Amino acid sequence: MKNLVFLLIMVLSCNLTVYAQGRSGNKSSSGTENTSTGGTMKISVGNRVLVAALAHNSSSEALKELLKAGPITVHMRDYGNFEKVGGLGRSLPTNDERFTTEPGDLILYQGNSFVIYYAPNTWTFTRLGKINGVTGEELIDILGKGNVTVILEAVE
Repeated sequence: MKNLVFLLIMVLSCNLTVYAQGRSGNKSSSGTENTSTGGTMKISVGNRVLVAALAHNSSSEALKELLKAGPITVHMRDYGNFEKVGGLGRSLPTNDERFTTEPGDLILYQGNSFVIYYAPNTWTFTRLGKINGVTGEELIDILGKGNVTVILEAVE
């Protein structure tokens, strides 16, 4: 009986450990949702090409469907000295949640605006994805001051 109880405790402990690892695997070090499960997208800015990991939600899925028809050009302007924002020309489903952005976060704002963050901001948004491997300073350099045009493309 003692061995059976010990075995049962061991099995439950292993299951809880696997469950906890799976749950924590969905979060980045900042506590934000891991965006690597929804595919990737290219963002062209002048002669620079950035690759973004897309979030796994209905908003990024809708964006990927649009990109299958061809690239999307977004004319962006600076807003608040922490983001570039531009209209998508169409609405996507929203999955709003309150969180603090990090440099490289790609956001859908109000269902129809595409936003690239280069500095933190806390608000309620829909996460589309993240440009990995760039700092806020590098994004400011790439995106420049004032208006910029970016081209969103599917990665095949």
